[in-house]
Amino acid sequence: MNAAADRLEFAPPPTAGLLRALLLAVLAHGLLVAALTWGVHWRRDAEVISAEAELWASVPVAAAPKLQEPPPQPPVVDTPKPKPLPEPEPVVQPPKVDIALEKEKQRKLKQRELEQQQEKLKAEKAQLDKAKLDKIKADKLKQQQADQAKKQEAMQVKQLEAQRQKNLQRMTGLAGATGGPSASGTAIQSAGPSASYAGRIKARIKPNIVFTEDISGNPIAEVEVRTAPEGSIIGRKLIKSSGDKAWDDAVLKAIDKTAVLPRDTDGRVPPLLVISFKPKD
Repeated sequence: MNAAADRLEFAPPPTAGLLRALLLAVLAHGLLVAALTWGVHWRRDAEVISAEAELWASVPVAAAPKLQEPPPQPPVVDTPKPKPLPEPEPVVQPPKVDIALEKEKQRKLKQRELEQQQEKLKAEKAQLDKAKLDKIKADKLKQQQADQAKKQEAMQVKQLEAQRQKNLQRMTGLAGATGGPSASGTAIQSAGPSASYAGRIKARIKPNIVFTEDISGNPIAEVEVRTAPEGSIIGRKLIKSSGDKAWDDAVLKAIDKTAVLPRDTDGRVPPLLVISFKPKD
C-alpha cells in the first residue's frame, strides 16, 4: 500500500484537455469518412449523352408563303365639330364732336393739375419766406437784446465809475485836497502849474533879457527848463527857434541869469516847464 501510494504521489500530473482532444479527433475522422463516401458515389453516377439531328429532303421543296393577316383598323372616334366663331361686332366710330370734347376735357384737366402744382409751389415758397422772415426777426430781436444788455452794462460801468470818482473826491477832500470847488481832479495836489504860474515865471525872467536889436514881426522862442525841487534851474534847452539867433541867445542868457524860479501857489516848482518868449510882449 505504501509503495502504491508513493508511486501515485510522484506520478506526473494528468494532462489537461484530454477529453476535448478526444472529441476533436473523433469529429475529424467522421468528416474524413463522409468525404471518402461522397467521392466514391460521384464516380459511380452514369453519364447521360444527348444529341440532336436535322432531317433533309432528297429533293429541294419550296416552302409555302406565310399567312399575312391584315393590320387591324383603328377604331372610329366621333370628333365633335368646332363651333363657328362669333362674328366680330362692328367698330362704331365715335363722332368727331365727342373726340373734340374729350380733348378739351383732357386739356382742362392737365391745366388744373398744373395750376394746383403752381399753387403748391407758391404755398411752399411763402412758407419758406415766412420762415426766413421769422428767423431774421428773431436774429434782429436777439441783436437788439444784446445791444440793450451792452448799453445797460456800459451805463452800469459809467455809473460805478462816477460813483467811484465821487468817492475819491470825497476821500481826497477829507484828506486835505488843495483844489478849488470846481476842480475835477482826484489828487490831493495838482500835478501841473496853476493858471497864473506861467505869467509869474515870465515876469521873473523877462527883466533879465537884454535885446536891443530891431526885429521884424513877433517870433516865438520856446525853451524847455528843468528845475530842482526848491526851484533852482538845473538845465535849459531851446526846443523851437524863433528864427532870429540873437533873440534865442538873449532868452537863454536871461534864463541862466535868473537861476531860481518862483514857487507856485501850492508851494511847489514843476520839475519840467516849456516857456514861450516873444520880443514884443
